[in-house]
Amino acid sequence: MKNNIFMTLYKDYAEQIDAGILAAGSKLPSENELAAEYQISRETVRKGLNLLAQNGYINKVKGKGSFVLDTGRLKFPISGLVSYKELSERLGKQSRTIVYAAERVPAGERIAKELRIGPEHPVWKVIRAREIDGERIILDIDYLLADVVLELTKDIAADSIYHYLEQELQLKISYAEKVISVERATEMDHRCMDLRDDTHVVVVRGYVHLEDTTLFQYTESRHRLDKFQFVDFARRINVAET
Repeated sequence: MKNNIFMTLYKDYAEQIDAGILAAGSKLPSENELAAEYQISRETVRKGLNLLAQNGYINKVKGKGSFVLDTGRLKFPISGLVSYKELSERLGKQSRTIVYAAERVPAGERIAKELRIGPEHPVWKVIRAREIDGERIILDIDYLLADVVLELTKDIAADSIYHYLEQELQLKISYAEKVISVERATEMDHRCMDLRDDTHVVVVRGYVHLEDTTLFQYTESRHRLDKFQFVDFARRINVAET
């Protein structure tokens, strides 16, 4: 349907930019040229271009046209709840997971507060670095309730914990609350990541719930500043006045 063709335009150019076919600084065809190519109106073309701009692919300069932005930063969705394995497959980058720890420990005071449990409550503590194109640029620190996840090994952590939880344990992961901040890098960050001269990292704290609303996982995903941007797509819904 023609009113959906703006999504075709969006996907065509997003894929070309992601693949490096269109380099940073390249100018896109004009609105008139795109309208002729896709056989749609200029208004529909603008919808596709606006979506590309909103998601960080292009910059629209009034009177000059649309130009490709540097997409060297990897895009991580804010609102999505996906595993790193799923995301790395979408990114199409050479990646590797390095597991530093996967052990069953008492929660302790700090993690007990995050998971709303007692400090002696057993949890799985998992520490993993994510290496992309030869650089360790993410450090994931996860805590999962041991009475929900009865067993967890380094091999599982190296592959995909969520795949194991959903496919093997048949758990239904439902939703997460996320808090994002920029914080000073810790000694562990410097030890487990390739931070170079960076003094700060982006920290995404996640509180993950099962379908029955059980809070079963607290996670800290720590990212190198120069490599990541977090994206979301927001749509305003008009509510009729009452």
